[in-house]
Amino acid sequence: MKFIYKAQTKDGRTLSGTYEAPDKQTLVAALTKQGAKPILIRLASESETLKAVKKGKVKHKDLVIFTRQLSTLVSAGVPLPRSLQTLQDQAESPYFKSVIANISKDVESGVSLGDAFGKYPNVFSEVFVNMVKAGESGGILDAILKRVAAQIEKDATIRKKVKGAMTYPTVILSITVIAFFGLMTFVIPKIGKILTDLGGPDAKLPIYTEILLKISAFTLDNSIISHLPPLSFIPLINKTPNLLFMIIAATVVGIYTLRYIRTPAGKLKFHGLLLRIPVIKDIITKVAVARFARTFAALTSAGVTVLDALEVTGGAIGNKVIENELKAAAIEVRNGRPLSAPIAASKHFPPIVGQMLAVGEETGQMDTILVKVADFYEEEVDTVIDSLSSIIEPVMIVVLGSIVGLIAASVMGPITSLSQNVGND
Repeated sequence: MKFIYKAQTKDGRTLSGTYEAPDKQTLVAALTKQGAKPILIRLASESETLKAVKKGKVKHKDLVIFTRQLSTLVSAGVPLPRSLQTLQDQAESPYFKSVIANISKDVESGVSLGDAFGKYPNVFSEVFVNMVKAGESGGILDAILKRVAAQIEKDATIRKKVKGAMTYPTVILSITVIAFFGLMTFVIPKIGKILTDLGGPDAKLPIYTEILLKISAFTLDNSIISHLPPLSFIPLINKTPNLLFMIIAATVVGIYTLRYIRTPAGKLKFHGLLLRIPVIKDIITKVAVARFARTFAALTSAGVTVLDALEVTGGAIGNKVIENELKAAAIEVRNGRPLSAPIAASKHFPPIVGQMLAVGEETGQMDTILVKVADFYEEEVDTVIDSLSSIIEPVMIVVLGSIVGLIAASVMGPITSLSQNVGND
């Protein structure tokens, strides 16, 4: 039986989801074991269960543990349905239990493991699903699952490093933006009045001071603070149409952009854009090359043909632009060309990859060489991420210093000049 539950932990958090259990007491015991007190428990309909399962999330740690344990069970020869049942019983998250239970039922009914995973894109990424399909097609599911677990851990480490590298610049940038708009709204208008009083309305000011005063005037005219109504919100709408229009327009554009990016055409353009952004382009390319090299080597060493390996590996890259290049490479291979030729001519694969592939084709040790390529580029990714913070911090300091210097020069220069003129008069 499936139950809909809601429970509260000791620290005040609310847990909710679906849970498969023989009776209500089993669910209560499971929640109590997690330190949660049940608030609501009721039987779930089939539609409610499916909806809840598709909306939940799974922690990276839980996904890594599940993947490694599944790899161990598969390599030990345990049948997939039994392996999944064992992992379902061991899962701590009630939501993840429901996901594994549904996957187990799909596998028992004849659905491949990769297709069963693919039904839950919020839990198993596209790369995860395609690599599992690659393992199934090559008969190396246990090895691929180990690789997937390692890749999840590496991706989580990369995200953590990027987040850590961006924390300091984000704080500095936020403070700078708030301070800038504060100056434009409250300080610069008063300084502009002082300059006008000192030099008169026809006073000749430096061009950068004129620009600063115009920015201040625009900010003041379009800020909510300057148009706060005494009693009603309606005057605010009438007095700030530009501001409200910009907010609404930005919201609408943001929503439609996110929806478009989820479409195949939008995802292709978005991935192409990422490959044109400095630093990010290098990280994405090196991650893609490492995934290609390691997955392709694992498949070919297991006896999978080059064409089949290219088709499966393309879906595991994680970037549609590079995936399309691999599809084009597969067409050339089908026409009789060696794989090293289209890879060497690729816009995104570094030349060394094509050269290494050519050596592997000549010596018959393509899988061994590709593993070395994967090791090299994974180390390169770590190096780029580690150096990211050391690049960003000085850039932010220079930008912040430039803004402060410009504002100081725009304000103090004219005041000093006009004060001298007044003194001479």
